[in-house]
Amino acid sequence: MFKKMLVPLDVSELSEVTFKYVRELAGRFSALEVVLLHVCSDKSTAGLHGAYVENAANKIREDARKMQGGTDVNVRGELLKGNPTDEILRYATGNDVDLILMATHGRSGISRWAMGSVAYKILRLSDIPVLLVRAGIENAIILDQLPERRLLIALDGTRSAESILTHVEALAAQWGKDAVQIILLRVCEPAEVSSDYPSDKAESWEMRVEQENLKIKLEAGSYLAGIEKRFKEAGFKVCSELPFGRPAQEILRASLDNRANLIAMVLHGRSGISRWAYGNTAEEVMLGARIPIMLVRP
Repeated sequence: MFKKMLVPLDVSELSEVTFKYVRELAGRFSALEVVLLHVCSDKSTAGLHGAYVENAANKIREDARKMQGGTDVNVRGELLKGNPTDEILRYATGNDVDLILMATHGRSGISRWAMGSVAYKILRLSDIPVLLVRAGIENAIILDQLPERRLLIALDGTRSAESILTHVEALAAQWGKDAVQIILLRVCEPAEVSSDYPSDKAESWEMRVEQENLKIKLEAGSYLAGIEKRFKEAGFKVCSELPFGRPAQEILRASLDNRANLIAMVLHGRSGISRWAYGNTAEEVMLGARIPIMLVRP
């Protein structure tokens, strides 16, 4: 169960895209403590930015309290001075934070608090799950407006990728097992059969490719069946998809086709920095997704 969530803010309207999710999570998870954190490097702005963070905390606290039917919720602001990445990581690790919620864009598009800078560094250095919310997200997919949460888990068949499962289970359990649909996705990459496959073989090149693809799908299906069993035994509704294609494209397609509320995946896959690493598949998904993404470094 998530008990403490850190929400870094850069004091911009774009970073406020996280507020709707903070309100929803704080309003539904009564045991969740929320800390809004701003790190300023200029002492002259500390007073102004500190007031902004406190006002934001007060507003979110009141909105979340209404969702709880009048029950008080724990939302507060913090102001630190220094390097944003260093201070965010130091605060998170030193204060038992178990979830970081950040916007993927900051001040003016791709800038100091953007995916390419602070959020990127947090993702690469933090052992704590990071929930990214993209600026400009449509109100239609705000979680508290939907009757059921559909969580899409992208897996590549490795043990390291499965490190996301525990965190998804914790988040789903807090929403309520009856209100969550788990969608497991394992993207199969087509078999590679040499174009100079001997023509005198009893089977044609096309038949060989078809057979190899069938083997790939059967293996992936067996893998997902084990993950499905884990969620079913825990009381969740779960289903699986096994498309062929490019991982990032299929993850984004599946998120749209299933009207998912969240994509969950790891930053690394098969062998460290590889096809499922931040620099490739995960980054493509972050750039293309219109829904929040939970990322974990295995």
